[in-house]
Amino acid sequence: MELLILSIFTFFFLSRAELPGTWDLLVPNAGISSMHTAVTRFNTVVLLDRTNTGPSRKMLRKGHCRLDPHDAVLKRDCYAHSVLFDLQTNQIRPLMILTDTWCSSGQFLHDGTLLQTGGDLDGFKKIRKFDPCDINGSCDWVELDDVELSEGRWYASNQILPDGSVIIIGGRGANTVEYYPPRNGAVLFPFLADVEDKQMDNLYPYVHLLPNGKLFVFANNKAVLFDHETNKVVKGYPPLDGGPRNYPSAGSSVMLALEGDYSTAVIVICGGAQYGAFIERSTDTPALGSCGRIVATSLDPIWEMEDMPFGRIMGDMVMLPTGDAIVINGAQAGTQGFEMASNPCLYPLLYRPGQPVGLRFMTLNPGTVPRLYHSTANLLPDGRVLVAGSNPHFFYKFEAEFPTELRIEAFSPEYLSPDRANLRPVIEEIPDTVRFGEAFDVFVSVTLPVVGLVEVNFASAPFATHSFSQGQRLVKLTITPSVPDSGNRYKIGCNAPPNGAVAPPGYYMVFAVNQGVPSVARWVHLVA
Repeated sequence: MELLILSIFTFFFLSRAELPGTWDLLVPNAGISSMHTAVTRFNTVVLLDRTNTGPSRKMLRKGHCRLDPHDAVLKRDCYAHSVLFDLQTNQIRPLMILTDTWCSSGQFLHDGTLLQTGGDLDGFKKIRKFDPCDINGSCDWVELDDVELSEGRWYASNQILPDGSVIIIGGRGANTVEYYPPRNGAVLFPFLADVEDKQMDNLYPYVHLLPNGKLFVFANNKAVLFDHETNKVVKGYPPLDGGPRNYPSAGSSVMLALEGDYSTAVIVICGGAQYGAFIERSTDTPALGSCGRIVATSLDPIWEMEDMPFGRIMGDMVMLPTGDAIVINGAQAGTQGFEMASNPCLYPLLYRPGQPVGLRFMTLNPGTVPRLYHSTANLLPDGRVLVAGSNPHFFYKFEAEFPTELRIEAFSPEYLSPDRANLRPVIEEIPDTVRFGEAFDVFVSVTLPVVGLVEVNFASAPFATHSFSQGQRLVKLTITPSVPDSGNRYKIGCNAPPNGAVAPPGYYMVFAVNQGVPSVARWVHLVA
């Protein structure tokens, strides 16, 4: 019997050690728990919590306290609720946010400014901007006083559009859409009311800009095709079986890489909570393990179903530079909400879209830090995935089964393993700015001779919150085969994305990918 137990114990730990990927602790204490996270073109990361959490673990600069007579905890708040994190030095600089950003939304504008909208209480109709800088700069949050949202937005989703404007969709009690810069106020969007149930399940809708310029909008278990130019629904999709998929029952969603002639867009939605778990405040109801995949641009779309190795609520789906996706964070039981989940899902999954059903998921090396409610995941320019946040409590609480989490980690997919270092390309030359449809050359160096195509892929920098990365997309450029230039250096002919429907204007992380191994990205500004 002892031998059997020892064998099982040894097998478990050997299997764990042999699973792909590695984890690194970047910062043991970021000062705040990040509810919203975004990576900037300066290779810094904006971390943002809500303001009414009481004391954080990071002080604002001397003399920069927030005065709020309506704050239930701190009328004079000298603690930071947002910070700027530098990826090169791991430095943390406090940022000052004035109004409540609880469960708000965001998106980078075409000029690289982060637009941040809504929240609760005094932030309900607020519009904020953050113009990024390096860690030694003085950039900080700016709260706009000359314009506000037409309708309060709490749990809304943002998406940049082909012309560089931003649509803001939904929110609690807000079954409307509106735009920034403002157009004509809020416009009724009855679909959101139609899919609302007794526990809502229509919040933080999944919004994907398709390459035909229309929006795929998914809430609860249904989706429509929305024309943002006419503000009309032009198509309905079949329901997705299995249960609700949006807040407070959120799984996660990605649009797979756009490539070829950019006429096809595929949406994947994975995980969620069983209906009723939120109403009953059930922490042990098993999470959904099913995924649906649909060709959103098809004339006759249907959902293709498959199962993950684990049920998962509150997972984050992140597109990798290769076109694969990673599913990370979350729990195997319960629902979204304060102290309403259990059984953390520590194992990331790699989703390989080119494989047949049943072979698409690969289990990766598990982490050790539970990442539950209010955690985030973002692709970094070096190909790692940044993991931050997790605060399943109303205030910061460190003595608990699942405490408020201040650590920042990075997960390195298998493509960054040392045995593939000789395949990793280095981008030597690339334009800082390219126009839609422009032909341009990229020069890369690779230690080993290049065999096959070296891809050049544009990855957006989304706004990650509540298990969905708003504005996330990966575009594979049309390229010519690499041509030897000199030594181990190669020239790749590229064509920029043809229009803003394929890739909206803005700053992108541009990766060269050689045999599934990405370079460190260079930031490129895509303009009209």
